[in-house]
Amino acid sequence: MSCVTEERMTEAERIKYLRIVLVLVGLTFIFGIWPLGVVWPSGWVWHEGGRSEYLEMILGIYATLGVFLLLAARDPLAHRSLIWFTVWSSIVHGGIMAIQSVANPHHIGHLFGDVAALIVVAIVVAALMPRQICATKARPATGLAVH
Repeated sequence: MSCVTEERMTEAERIKYLRIVLVLVGLTFIFGIWPLGVVWPSGWVWHEGGRSEYLEMILGIYATLGVFLLLAARDPLAHRSLIWFTVWSSIVHGGIMAIQSVANPHHIGHLFGDVAALIVVAIVVAALMPRQICATKARPATGLAVH
């Protein structure tokens, strides 16, 4: 059985660009969210005014994810689960925030800030993930027979 790949971009090219995007997203998650909140609070900060435990929690979660995305950039195929978690959690988080932004006009700026950013991250990372990997690469042998 042979592997089928898309003609538009080779798997090697896809992985090369994916590695670059993972580094950029990882660095942004680690170092970029706080400055964006300072520069553009209406698009990045949900609880403005004074100290926000919510923002500190979000910064900690995304900084941690950013570190792991930097590690995943070394060998994206070995970290597919983390990368797909990043895609789907960004879609879910961005979708929830989009609904909240529309429901509360005070937060409408988020549609053009963190909501848009998370959706773009999800789309770009998902688009760069290899389309199909040979069954032998995708499913390591477990020694268990499937009947």
